[in-house]
Amino acid sequence: MIKEIECTITGKVQMVMFRDFIQRKARALGIAGTVENREDGSVRVLAQGIDSALEKLVEHLHKGPFLARVARVTVSWKKPVETLRDFKIIY
Repeated sequence: MIKEIECTITGKVQMVMFRDFIQRKARALGIAGTVENREDGSVRVLAQGIDSALEKLVEHLHKGPFLARVARVTVSWKKPVETLRDFKIIY
């Protein structure tokens, strides 16, 4: 069964290739969704997939790429309203 998570990641998560890192990890896990920088310096992730894949993605969100320094990850689990097809970076 497909589930959905919405995550906000704070810390040093912009200008460190965070969105690209998450896109690559999500696609490798078969997850659809989006990742975007927010004006407040955080990163927002919306992801759809099976439980185990989403849990693995959350682990990656806590680590981030080499130059990132993740301070906090908030995760909200939801039932998908629409089905997403790919994992995209929102610019």
